[in-house]
Amino acid sequence: MENPVIIFGANYLGRIAKEIFESNDIVVYGFLDDDKKLHNIAIDEVMVLGATDDDGFLKLIGKKCEAFVAVDDNKLRKSIVQMIREVRHLQPVNATHRQAILSPRANIGHGNFFDIGFTSGPGSVIGSHCLLHAKSHVGAESILGDFVQVGAGTIINPNVTIEDEVFIGSGSIIISGITIGKGARIGAGSVVIGPVKANETVFGNPAQKVK
Repeated sequence: MENPVIIFGANYLGRIAKEIFESNDIVVYGFLDDDKKLHNIAIDEVMVLGATDDDGFLKLIGKKCEAFVAVDDNKLRKSIVQMIREVRHLQPVNATHRQAILSPRANIGHGNFFDIGFTSGPGSVIGSHCLLHAKSHVGAESILGDFVQVGAGTIINPNVTIEDEVFIGSGSIIISGITIGKGARIGAGSVVIGPVKANETVFGNPAQKVK
């Protein structure tokens, strides 16, 4: 990637993404954030230029700049991604830490965040706009949908299917061969040994449905 990148979101995730891009010798043009208190303030020597819908800066995307969405609220993340697609006809780029190891035989989408120590196995499929935090792992032939969030230190074993918009808390273990349905939530530190239904919340070791 030769163009500078504009990061949507001047939060903790945006700061990590900035360091990831800069460690890969990619210039960060600036942040866009809807918190007006942050506008025209430098965060780690990079300016917050304006709001996420600022047309003056949106016009740069696809011409002079790339885009990355550093927002961990899925609803907001989806709306910003949709805006970028519709207004600029562009997919956000991946932010991949230099110390993340993605199998050359993995299938990777767009706009993903791969933090330090992330690893993926051969034949794994990772959709688009996922957040894979530090030292998490996606095993061989496992499939992740879009807008999936995987907490730090989580191990997803081989041959697991995780549907869109699933949230998996830090330090969890997902046993091989199971399916986690769309929009499900896995509490931090859980050990998931059976299938989880769509929109269900589970927690514990072994993970149980939270009522």
